[in-house]
Amino acid sequence: MKTVMIKLTMIISLTVALVACSSNGEVRDLGVTAVQTLYEPDNGKAVVLQASASATLYFEWEPARAEDGGAVLYEVVFDKADGDFSDPLFIATADNNGGANHATITHKQLNRIAAMAGVESSQQGALKWTVFSSKGINPVKAGQERTLTLTRLAGFADVPGQLYITGEATEAGGDISNALVLRKVTDGEFEIYMKFTEGKTFKFVNTKTGTPVEYSLSGEKLVEGGASTVSKTGIYMFYVDFNAGSFISKEVTKVSLFLNWSQREIELPYKGMGVWELLNHAVTGLEGNDSSDDRYKFRMQSSAGETEWRAINNDSKPTGNEAYYYMVERTNVEQWTNNQIWKNPATDGWNGKTYDVMFSLNPEGAYTHNLVIK
Repeated sequence: MKTVMIKLTMIISLTVALVACSSNGEVRDLGVTAVQTLYEPDNGKAVVLQASASATLYFEWEPARAEDGGAVLYEVVFDKADGDFSDPLFIATADNNGGANHATITHKQLNRIAAMAGVESSQQGALKWTVFSSKGINPVKAGQERTLTLTRLAGFADVPGQLYITGEATEAGGDISNALVLRKVTDGEFEIYMKFTEGKTFKFVNTKTGTPVEYSLSGEKLVEGGASTVSKTGIYMFYVDFNAGSFISKEVTKVSLFLNWSQREIELPYKGMGVWELLNHAVTGLEGNDSSDDRYKFRMQSSAGETEWRAINNDSKPTGNEAYYYMVERTNVEQWTNNQIWKNPATDGWNGKTYDVMFSLNPEGAYTHNLVIK
């Protein structure tokens, strides 16, 4: 890999040299003009940051011009309120890989930038921003600067790259070396499905070795330190968000295989470690289309209501690809939906056959399932 990167760097450098130099070796003009006017957001705009992954802030500015008449690249640059952009806090590439005169920056990214500026969780603070234009080298600062006042999320400035769960209340037990990793959904957000025991405690940690940072659930917040409990023994989903300092939980009461045409639900017992499994189950009592239609999916009942687990992005017969069986949770619970799965191999019906069914939300792998016709 290192050799490949060195070769790639040499190729890029040679390309830049060929573009930048004329046949007699003179350096061509790669200059650009400075952006003269910043359009959005308004100077001094105050934004209360939201935890939603879809929450964004739009930045736009007047286009610059390149001396060679070609395309210009842009970066949005952030600094402290008293900074001069010589050592900026953060640089964000404009949309369209830097080629657009606008940028869409998420609230969660702005939350991290505000933390870099020393703004505490849930507090308000000011930043400065401007735009640099370039041809890839020698960036030119815009003629304007603007301030932006942000109210931070109630999250953490230092977000762990990985998260584990440990404690006597968990299936992994209290030995931290056996702590189970949570599934990383996106930066700062993790989830796990597991059986928890009432009357015992659990906590989250950022490492299984050394001196870990510990986290727990307090009220509706994710906090540093402490320990957590559940009100009764059961299978729970915990979704923790370090960016917002919050969590979501639900108790899962039932997982079933759902046969689309007959609408028969076949419950799967919980096996452990986020896996539900039913072995040697004989399907009987189905006839005609109730039996012969191959489409199926899974349904989950929980304290948050009923949801479906279906294929991520397909609605066709199996191709042999392992990813075909990967699952994602959906809230529209209907008989016929997109992204149903097809029984493989296709047979002359569900009826009169024995099946092994496995549904896995184990965090150490993809959310997936397996259906074996015996």
